[in-house]
Amino acid sequence: MTQKFAPSNPLSRLLGLFIAAIALLSPFAAHAACLDNVVLVHGNTGYPSHWDNTVAELKRRGYVDSQLYRPNWGSKICATCNDHGSANTTPVKNSMKTALAASCTGKIDVIGHSMGVTLAMKAINELGYAGKVNTYVGIAGGQHGLVSCGVYPFNVWNPGCGSLGLSINSPLVNSVRNKRYGAKMYSIKSYIDEVVCIGSCFVYGSHTSNVDMQNATYDFALGHLGLIFFTPTTQANLLMN
Repeated sequence: MTQKFAPSNPLSRLLGLFIAAIALLSPFAAHAACLDNVVLVHGNTGYPSHWDNTVAELKRRGYVDSQLYRPNWGSKICATCNDHGSANTTPVKNSMKTALAASCTGKIDVIGHSMGVTLAMKAINELGYAGKVNTYVGIAGGQHGLVSCGVYPFNVWNPGCGSLGLSINSPLVNSVRNKRYGAKMYSIKSYIDEVVCIGSCFVYGSHTSNVDMQNATYDFALGHLGLIFFTPTTQANLLMN
């Protein structure tokens, strides 16, 4: 039997293409780009909302809420009470585990601010995730310890400066030094940081916010919170580099 085909109709073809284009633009057809999930770790007495500017910038670049993780940790009223113990490390580790399990790339990115820098480092160490992190960014951190905390064990008058705190040469500080926390590592810092630079920004000749073995560092004339609030473009550029 001879099969008959209807003659091609240019108008029908154009209509079909138009309908297909509308379907692709439909919100029901939209889906997130395959990007590393991002874990954003706030600082001492901070809040997940401190990352609002960063989240807005990342969403402008194609991320969706389900790709952005903001663990909430620590006392909000007692900065000296917060250390790097399990009570504060556990929420960060849980976010990293959830982010990695849901990652379409098999990797995550991590950005920490202030004490969140070293808290994220400790979490990565304990999870063995260094090889699972693509980009690590430390903002206004104290990887080398804080001059204001003194040198361990001579200034352990509060948990924040104790063995699990940021006194120079504390067991915690020594445990996070000279290790990898991702394939690419960066720091964002200031020489007028009113928290990190009390007494001096420098510990043994290096700005304490530098990340050991970092690929690059970026300096801004901003205060401690300004470094998280006003550098979202730089943060996003580093993740998408």
